[in-house]
Amino acid sequence: MTFQHQAMASGSWQKFSLVEQMANIGAEVGRAINWSKKDLSYSQAAAVRALELLDLTLADRKNISCFKEIARVREVLVDYFWYNNEYSSSADLWNSYFYPFNWAARINR
Repeated sequence: MTFQHQAMASGSWQKFSLVEQMANIGAEVGRAINWSKKDLSYSQAAAVRALELLDLTLADRKNISCFKEIARVREVLVDYFWYNNEYSSSADLWNSYFYPFNWAARINR
C-alpha cells in the first residue's frame, strides 16, 4: 500500500497522543469539506488522507480503549464522503466533533 503520509506510516504517527492524532485527522476532514465546494478531486484526496490517518490511529496499540469510537468515525466518514450519508452527517457536525481535539492539542503544547 502506498501512503500519502510516508513518515507517519513508518512509525512517527505513534509518537503523537490520541488527541494530536485526532486533531490531525480533523484537519484533513476540514480540508475535504472545504474543497468539496471548489474541487471534488482535491476534496476526495483530503478525505482519503483522513482515512489513512484513521487507519494508522486504529493500528496504534495505545488507542485500543477507543477503538470502537475511532472505527465508527471512519465508518461515518466513508458514508458521508462516498455513500448516501445514511448517518445524516454534515460539515457542521464534523467541525464540532473535531474542534475539541484541535483545542486540546493546542493547549497541551
